[in-house]
Amino acid sequence: MARVAEVLVGRPGGAPGRRGSGYRVGDRHVLTAAHLIEPPLTTLGVRFEADRPGEWITAAHVVLRSGPADLSLLELADRPSVAPPVHHTPRYAVVPDSEATLRVTAVGFPRFKVREQAGSGLAAEGPPARFRDSCHVDGTVSVLSNRREGTFEVAVAPPADEVGPRRSPWEGMSGAALWCDGAIIGLITAHHRSDGLGRLAAVRVQCWYEVLDAPELELLQTHAGLPARPVPIGSRHTADMSPPAPPTLASLPSTLPMSELKDLVDALTALPSLRRPNGLDTILESVDPRVAAHRPRDDRLRFDVYGVLRTCLRYPGTLDRFMEALRLWEEGSEELRAVDRVAAELVLRHN
Repeated sequence: MARVAEVLVGRPGGAPGRRGSGYRVGDRHVLTAAHLIEPPLTTLGVRFEADRPGEWITAAHVVLRSGPADLSLLELADRPSVAPPVHHTPRYAVVPDSEATLRVTAVGFPRFKVREQAGSGLAAEGPPARFRDSCHVDGTVSVLSNRREGTFEVAVAPPADEVGPRRSPWEGMSGAALWCDGAIIGLITAHHRSDGLGRLAAVRVQCWYEVLDAPELELLQTHAGLPARPVPIGSRHTADMSPPAPPTLASLPSTLPMSELKDLVDALTALPSLRRPNGLDTILESVDPRVAAHRPRDDRLRFDVYGVLRTCLRYPGTLDRFMEALRLWEEGSEELRAVDRVAAELVLRHN
């Protein structure tokens, strides 16, 4: 969820701005839909973790925009210190034509999730705060639908239709990454009223290979991690059929300097379980009382995590127990997989 983006577009002349969704595919790059940033526009911003402890927002500019593919790649102007680093790009897959129904998922910010809340509590006074919440949809794709349009028909639970016939309750969902089997297979791009409230359209990753020219594909390969050639869904390249065992850190020397632990600290501070208030304290309760008692404390998460690692290295076995506790909280998140990769590289360097 930390990589799900709100795309905020300002337009000239007092015209209403646009709101959309996106996904952070690299440290400074976000994928979204092209029609969201159709000129003219006056401002372009991207926000993450809105109204949560890890919230951050930055301006962005367009490095790729393809109308035929309804695809844009944005580059973030800044990555503030609160922003977690991105250590890996997502996986992508194409779906061959077949009589198949796939389970899919997406997270975005549709119009029907607009809320009004007075202050910060039920009894708070003053004007209501207006915000748009996230929407996590689970659905299915029947692969042979929408073949002429070149999109996926995504069947989802329909929301209430309270925005009138000229608007769609799904406005703002455009640009959300569509996931299947651990890989991005497309981007949500449209809601066709004639399909009903329980159907969305998503441009297929396959379309990118067919529509984009060589320089555009190269940009996606460099900044978004798109494979040079299409990879079919379900292949060993897109699905972790038998994930490797997590690395054991018991062999690491207790004298590792900060320079050697930096990448692991960066990966750990990206974990949602550690970024929430008191998250680190909660996890340490199940590790070892010696670590909780003797670790140095710091208000800055990076230094706090570094202190935990240095303390764990003093007490054999506690670093692996710390990692096991994180796995229980993270439940196989993308950020946790990045931690395991960095940890495995660290072990290799010191074996």
